Amino acid sequence: MDFRRGVIRINKQLQKRPLRDGGLMFTSLKNGKGRVLKPAPYVMELMKKHYEQQIRQKEEASFAWVGWHTEAEHRTALAFTTIFGTPLQPQTTYNHFKKLAVEIGAPNARVHDLRHTYAVLSLQNGDDVKTVQGNLGHATAAFTLDVYGHVSEAMKEASSSRMEQYVRSLTGE
Repeated sequence: MDFRRGVIRINKQLQKRPLRDGGLMFTSLKNGKGRVLKPAPYVMELMKKHYEQQIRQKEEASFAWVGWHTEAEHRTALAFTTIFGTPLQPQTTYNHFKKLAVEIGAPNARVHDLRHTYAVLSLQNGDDVKTVQGNLGHATAAFTLDVYGHVSEAMKEASSSRMEQYVRSLTGE
């Protein structure tokens, strides 16, 4: 996290593997390329508050905190951890997600649905496909459009209104 610039750098992923194969391990991203996200300032402010909470947890955990012993460890630390600085277990994250999904009336929601919703809302709200492609880490914009570019009625209406305004500007009406 770079709070000064308002960006998040992603260059690896945490994968769950069988214990005999090392358990949780950092691996390269699917396409092998890192990316830099520029979330809304509101999101970065939430992340900053969470980071400040992590600092307090580190102080409380004292010697039991895992990581952040060197500047390099601190710069590459996970954004979301247990109260001792260790990675969250995927099943724990999943259980919390499912509990929230049930509470909001979407018991069949999957974690991956959040990614889909983000992509569709980004496109519907005017983000260009190259920006969405980069944020999702897709290799090509064509793939992003194939997967997430189904046009909604709201997008069709917005396009129609923009063209109407353009035509009127040309005709002087």
